[in-house]
Amino acid sequence: MNSQGGFSMAGGGGSSATATSSWVSPTSVSSSGKRIQKEMAGLNLDPPPDCSAGPKGDNLYHWISTFIGPPGTPYEGGIFFLDLIFPLDYPFKPPQVVFKTRIYHCNVDSAGNLRLDILKSKWSPALTITKVLLAIRSIFTHPDPYNPLVPAIAHLYLADRAKHDELAAEWTLRFAT
Repeated sequence: MNSQGGFSMAGGGGSSATATSSWVSPTSVSSSGKRIQKEMAGLNLDPPPDCSAGPKGDNLYHWISTFIGPPGTPYEGGIFFLDLIFPLDYPFKPPQVVFKTRIYHCNVDSAGNLRLDILKSKWSPALTITKVLLAIRSIFTHPDPYNPLVPAIAHLYLADRAKHDELAAEWTLRFAT
């Protein structure tokens, strides 16, 4: 910044495009980065219950999220870790969400992939990180056995809820505590 309050470029003449390209961070000026930063600020002010999320290290596009299993569910007492990967064209494309903690759930496969309609066909740029976290939180209390990623677990959920809940609670104790 110069003494008049404006910015000046060292070197005076020549092409300023070359001079600026080396010091301007693409992340700091990208619309997706600005959107993620804005949503992160909102999330920090009013986080959803029983969960947290934020960047992994200094990577704005890779987040770690933590969910506490809600009381009254077979996931109660468990701590579940997830990765959220934001595409460079976020919010026009949804984040990719992967459970890093194993969970017995009809909407989460053995690799941790999550089936949630707002992360696929019902994605909208109007959705926010907070809304995504709330939707993920809701699968703990309201699984969708009619749109499963693991049909066998969905079948057990519909046919023998007590046995399903017993297995889900065992997995929670084994992998999430």
